[in-house]
Amino acid sequence: MTKRKKFIAEFKEFAYRGNVIDMAVGVIIGAAFKAIVDSLVSDVVMPFIGIFVDTASFTDIIIKIGNANIMIGKFIAAIINFLIIAFVIFCMVKMINKAHEKIKKPKEEAMKEDPKPTAEELLSEILIELKKQNQKNLD
Repeated sequence: MTKRKKFIAEFKEFAYRGNVIDMAVGVIIGAAFKAIVDSLVSDVVMPFIGIFVDTASFTDIIIKIGNANIMIGKFIAAIINFLIIAFVIFCMVKMINKAHEKIKKPKEEAMKEDPKPTAEELLSEILIELKKQNQKNLD
């Protein structure tokens, strides 16, 4: 098999796994969520902060150094976006971990209640069964 065909076969195997579809859905939802957070920050938070710095929106704050315009307001808006998204993702991961723990605990408890027999116990049971079979054959 050529390298190209092998690469294509590996890609097909990867692409048809369920995780890829889940990841694609996550990316789409993440992009939509980012748009919501962007709007929240630029249309609500930054104009509110702008009230205190006497400008229409905090994103309009620009520091001029020579001919360069340093858009400090947009940079701070990007930091606020990041913090909001990071906080929401943190909360989601925390909820998912709690759900996994709730599912995992009953399974662990069920395993503890049903202890596995030791090798000696298994051998004793086999010996008893063999003796029963041998007794049936003699009768």
